[in-house]
Amino acid sequence: MSSAANPTTDDFGPLEKYSRTHRIRAPKGVGQKMALGLKDWWEARIARDSEFGDPPIYDNADFPWVEEIEAEWRDIREELDAIMDRRSEMPSFHEILSQVSTITTDNNWKTFFLFAPGMDCEGNRRKCPKTTELVQKIPGLKTAMFSILSPGKEIPPHRGPYAGVLRYHLGLMIPEPREKCRIRIGNEIRHWEEGKSIVFDDTWNHQVWNHTEGYRVVLFVDFIRPIKGFTGWLNQKVFKLEDAAPFLRAARERQKAWEKNFYNQMDG
Repeated sequence: MSSAANPTTDDFGPLEKYSRTHRIRAPKGVGQKMALGLKDWWEARIARDSEFGDPPIYDNADFPWVEEIEAEWRDIREELDAIMDRRSEMPSFHEILSQVSTITTDNNWKTFFLFAPGMDCEGNRRKCPKTTELVQKIPGLKTAMFSILSPGKEIPPHRGPYAGVLRYHLGLMIPEPREKCRIRIGNEIRHWEEGKSIVFDDTWNHQVWNHTEGYRVVLFVDFIRPIKGFTGWLNQKVFKLEDAAPFLRAARERQKAWEKNFYNQMDG
């Protein structure tokens, strides 16, 4: 994964303001401030006890499975190519996970889920058996999907919901010029490359631009962050509770309805 020279500004303003605790909107009310304060304390503890430190972007060598997936990336690309002709029928991200509507509400960020908490994506996985086999080798796998950005799509500054996971991107379809298709994580800007990986902490403020005329597609994976000791044990317990979250139950139902309709039309 190549990176740009260390710029001090970007399309949205000074880079030096960005960090894990930087928020686009200030909390409202005493209750929200207290809840966010507790969350910041817990995420600081996760950061302190993380097995590989707390950088915005990780060294791929810390995760041996990255090399294995990169070695097979053309097989993943072949499965992606087979479904891209039906891209327009795929759901937009916010149509599955409504919380994403804070950063995107158009139809220019499409998703093709393979795994997600509680979701039954069996139909999608049948279309992508090699990709399914490979991502299942990732320890602590939580979510895996193809993330498809249309030409000109921008994702504004935001942060992920929880530091107990890390994010993995494998470049699959990266349009030229690559310097116009980029991601900022914290204060670093990177360009995707086909067949190359980036592992990062999405709770660091980040944003994305596809200022090209082509589609950008990455394999998008969330996996449980390697954490030492009691903090790691407790983080594992947090994920035991996620199936009860109302917003995830709603996302499961939306994905199930879309997949049923999608494959009924295909079979018909």
